[in-house]
Amino acid sequence: MRVVRSGRLLFLLTMGLFVAWFLLLRPGSLGGPASYVMVTGSSMERTLHTGDLAMTRKQDSYAIGDIVAFRVPKGEPAEGAMVIHRIVGGSAAEGYVVQGDNNNAPDPWRPKPQNIVGHLWFTLPGAARWVWLLRQPLILGALAGAFGMFMVLSGSEWHAGLSIPGRRRRPADRGSGEG
Repeated sequence: MRVVRSGRLLFLLTMGLFVAWFLLLRPGSLGGPASYVMVTGSSMERTLHTGDLAMTRKQDSYAIGDIVAFRVPKGEPAEGAMVIHRIVGGSAAEGYVVQGDNNNAPDPWRPKPQNIVGHLWFTLPGAARWVWLLRQPLILGALAGAFGMFMVLSGSEWHAGLSIPGRRRRPADRGSGEG
């Protein structure tokens, strides 16, 4: 009985985490509200550091002082690169003036709202290194294989909690005793 309860609890916990991810942390590429930015460089130091994972969320509007992630507009040097800097001036219509906290001058780019991926929501210090590691095919394949092996080897204990309610299991066939 304990195995059944823990299996159901694990299933419910897994589903709860999935729903929370789906609603809050699903990336924009999958239609979600969030974007993930792996921070590199020193232009935002004191606030953000190389190796931090910055989580951003799309906003209806942006203001001076907001830290935003944006793609460098087409036709400009470093076109398409992801940058995360602070808005220090400008407007949505003319393009925002952005600058890194550790830079002496504003950036040459003037991103407009359509270039902005999102406003800084929160940061996970050092987490970008883990994301980079998980994006390596060999590591990802090894983790998928380990998870699959766990599922197979855990056998009946794992599946006991996922049985269909009201369905009876047949007792194990013990043989007829003939011989």
